[in-house]
Amino acid sequence: MAITENGSTHQTAHRATLLDLLRGRDFRRLLTARVLSQLSDGVFQVSLAAYVVFSPEKQSSPADIASVLAVMLLPFSVIGPFAGVLLDRWRRRQVLYVGNLARFGLGLVTGALLLVQAPTWLFFASALMVTALNRFILAGLSAALPRVVGPEQLVTANALSPTLGTVAAACGGGVGFLLHQVLPPGPRADAALVCVAALLYLSAAVAALRMDKDLLGPERHAGRPALGRALAEAARELRAAVTHLVRDCRPAAHALAAVTAARFCYGVLIVVVVMLARYTFNDPADSAAGLVTLGQAVGLSAAGFFIAAVISPWCTRRLGLAGWMTLCLVAPVVFVPALGLNFTLVPCLIAALLLGVVTQGTKICADTVVQESVEDEYRGRVFAIYDVLFNVAFVAAAMVTALVLPLSGRSVTVVLGVSAVYALAAVLYLRTARRTGPVPGDQVS
Repeated sequence: MAITENGSTHQTAHRATLLDLLRGRDFRRLLTARVLSQLSDGVFQVSLAAYVVFSPEKQSSPADIASVLAVMLLPFSVIGPFAGVLLDRWRRRQVLYVGNLARFGLGLVTGALLLVQAPTWLFFASALMVTALNRFILAGLSAALPRVVGPEQLVTANALSPTLGTVAAACGGGVGFLLHQVLPPGPRADAALVCVAALLYLSAAVAALRMDKDLLGPERHAGRPALGRALAEAARELRAAVTHLVRDCRPAAHALAAVTAARFCYGVLIVVVVMLARYTFNDPADSAAGLVTLGQAVGLSAAGFFIAAVISPWCTRRLGLAGWMTLCLVAPVVFVPALGLNFTLVPCLIAALLLGVVTQGTKICADTVVQESVEDEYRGRVFAIYDVLFNVAFVAAAMVTALVLPLSGRSVTVVLGVSAVYALAAVLYLRTARRTGPVPGDQVS
């Protein structure tokens, strides 16, 4: 059994409890900033869904969803890795503060565009900037987490912090959904939702100010080049980060590949659920009922995220990070076709709950592997690359699904295909994990 620097065993260290984490003032403040930021995201995303997918006057298709995701996510996939260079130089506390403050202003602009019924491309341009900043901030939050918790607390912190953020986003979606139900449908309702999100972004910016400006790092090293030169060298530094990931951090590289495959499958199933909610489970003319059904699925998936947060520390102690990751990839091979092939509401909602558990379980494991394997000076860039992989996988899933999924959302081929991808990802990840061995600190008790 390995011994930590302070003389305690890894077995004992991994038993850090949620209460231990919450006693830490700095962790609580970082968690508050994350929760408020992602609560805002949930409200903002519901406003987009209501406008793009569930508008009564529109008949959205899988291709429409894919094109929206491409517009919203792919541009950031180009600039995201370069943002990672800044994350390793700028004070991460300032990134959280200024980023959320900028989203407050952009949210107000987006609401105004909806209110005056501006051209769709102008609305998407404004919404794109909000989303791009969101990914930048999330990468910063993940890179900052090891600065406020000890190494022995990372698994528990990764179970709690990103999961609570995801649950907050789902709660924000619920708030947005309730507001959308009570407001008269139309541009004013969509604009009101966006403005609510903007105010919540402002609260997240204020929460970030409660932390010391140097708390979240990164460390400043003598001889570090000025910002202008650093930006000019971005491509070289990103290549260095990729080289570090592939050559020196094989467990992290394999974990990122596995979680990207899981994200692809989750993206496919999200599009399926949206189409089922709009056209199969409800009258296609009743867009409000479709939004209710989608809200139920999202809520259950969020409950699954919470369950994953509770059980992941225990599971990683028993199975190790690689073992729990593999189980989260194998489980959908069974329950996705078992619950999804009849295309009825209740089994699909149960599947949404289970997908929440395994999807968040894979992310908790991947986050921890990256944080424990990647050196601090590379971590911001690696998490930015991580975000890009997430975005590309999600957009690719929507594009592939758009080619084969009927408007009703009913497709045996798609469901079985997703199950097959999960199976392949599980086999490949298990093989590579056995070859590279455990990550630092990953002990099975």
